[in-house]
Amino acid sequence: MKRKVIINGYEIDGLEFQMETLPKGNRKVSFAFKVSSEEYHDITTLLYKNDFTLQIPEENLELQATIHNYATSITNLYEANAVGDFHLELVEKQ
Repeated sequence: MKRKVIINGYEIDGLEFQMETLPKGNRKVSFAFKVSSEEYHDITTLLYKNDFTLQIPEENLELQATIHNYATSITNLYEANAVGDFHLELVEKQ
């Protein structure tokens, strides 16, 4: 499932979107996305903050979240025209 994901005002085309409620009642949002060499610095700087306002307009959802899990297919996207696959899981703060 594809969804537009907005993290601290930064729009991402989320792929493989999933949302679930954890045993403690907070929500977890998981999705994959593509990152180009041109976006790499902005995305990594954003993710290092680990304090997010997460918005999913299609789900009418806004919540405060932190990173639960994060993975990337490539560690050096500074090469021109490179594209990496990222996977991000965000958990609602309690």
